[in-house]
Amino acid sequence: MEFSDAEVERYARHLVLREVGGPGQQKLKAAHVLIIGAGGLGAPAALYLAAAGVGQITLVDPDAADLSNLQRQVIYRPADVGTPKVEAAAAQLSALNPHVKINPVRLALDSANAGPLIAGADLVLDGTDDFATRFAVNAACVAHAKPLVSGALGRWTGQVGVFKGQPCYQCLVPAIPPDAETCAAVGVIGALAGVIGAMMALEAIKVITGAGAALEGRLLIYDGLAAETRTVRIGADPGCAVCGGGEVGVQPIAPSPLIPGDERS
Repeated sequence: MEFSDAEVERYARHLVLREVGGPGQQKLKAAHVLIIGAGGLGAPAALYLAAAGVGQITLVDPDAADLSNLQRQVIYRPADVGTPKVEAAAAQLSALNPHVKINPVRLALDSANAGPLIAGADLVLDGTDDFATRFAVNAACVAHAKPLVSGALGRWTGQVGVFKGQPCYQCLVPAIPPDAETCAAVGVIGALAGVIGAMMALEAIKVITGAGAALEGRLLIYDGLAAETRTVRIGADPGCAVCGGGEVGVQPIAPSPLIPGDERS
């Protein structure tokens, strides 16, 4: 895969990076990443993936930009309020990197339409704000053998994990928590969305290029108030209805109380 002179200069810091180099940058250019949710997590992730040179990015979101989004969803401007998020985000991403193909899809993803969208991608990022959508995304990723990068945030805390078959996201969260909260109700510090969204982009780049060790089977939890990070192992649930379970005796960690994402809230 050839790079233009402009692309060589644009990606120069990747090209000299041992873990990426020319082969890794070619993998990025050949990749198609699907981002579900163009909100607090999807927005910064999309910016960094476009800047990194991912060849094709599909954005899926049903909503229009709202004034309350601007505190953390940094891809949008006041003039974008009332505009479909995927259209406003696509314009910003294309302006950032014209070498990347952006596909805006204004759609509420569910179990009926998730399959065809996910089947056409190489990797999926989920930054949505409800567990039902997350379960639909996870099930389709397992069915089509697509790696999933999942992020969540609430108040001052965020988390990122990578799922490839077993364990899957539903091993982590077997059922919708009865006390699930929303950002509108409990709040979220704006910069946290950038931290977790950038981490999601970083994990996606590692998965695509094969650099380092991705957070596969692990969950990274970041506490912004304490400035502390910890990583915990996710066990494959033998009774998982989605991925078919795993080793006998390996149990999932307790479901996270975090808000699943930050999209409409």
